[in-house]
Amino acid sequence: MTSHATVSAAIRAVLLTPDPRDKAMATRALVRDWRHGALAFAFETAMPDRPARPDRPELLAPRDMPRRGKGGSERGRIALWHSLAHIEFVAIDLALDMAGRFGADMDREFVDDFLDVAADEAMHFGLLARKLRNHGSHYGALPAHAGLWQAAEETRHDVAARLAIVPMVLEARGLDITPATRDRVAAQGDSAGARILQRILDDEIRHVGYGTKHFLRVASRRGQNPPNLWNLLVNRHFRGALKPPFNDSARQAAGLSREFYAAVAR
Repeated sequence: MTSHATVSAAIRAVLLTPDPRDKAMATRALVRDWRHGALAFAFETAMPDRPARPDRPELLAPRDMPRRGKGGSERGRIALWHSLAHIEFVAIDLALDMAGRFGADMDREFVDDFLDVAADEAMHFGLLARKLRNHGSHYGALPAHAGLWQAAEETRHDVAARLAIVPMVLEARGLDITPATRDRVAAQGDSAGARILQRILDDEIRHVGYGTKHFLRVASRRGQNPPNLWNLLVNRHFRGALKPPFNDSARQAAGLSREFYAAVAR
């Protein structure tokens, strides 16, 4: 059991844990404490502007990232697993910050859901870190994308904007991309890697579903049409284009109907 009596204090402590393995383990311990009733539903502790980061990986702007190399080469495989591990590591912080920053304005179910997401992301990171070790590498061995936390900074003042961008754009993008990556990994004879990617895909459908559910509730509370509000927030806060192809069936399974993203898809 942690020494932090409130869920916000416990979340802040994990966000300020820089070591990746320690952060993943602390996240899972925090979620166990929350589920067992050891942490009060109280938000007297502010979230940090940025989570603590390890010294490695070196974080680079997207345009400065080295090319991954051919997917079939050992170098290309390590680069793939490293980039996925980095996404999952940052996703731990995104889920924790969601619960800690907006939990006071939402409800217990919201905190339940996003701490559930944080526990999943910590587990995914552990699987991917082990996969890297099996390839003779480790998380931090290569540079990584610096832009992933940008979405959190951009949306830190509005829960609707955070829900619109993080689960309903960034995580939904994973639903589009992961099946092809899984199939490519399977075709290379890596059935264990394909199983990891299938597990991540299955969990991400649930995560996008949580985001969509709570976004619909916020839109209803504000008396706004959900797809219209989503489009407004995406146009305001997302610095990219939503590009097809879309995994419509996985998005639909998460409650994210094409009505939301058809207008901004280009």
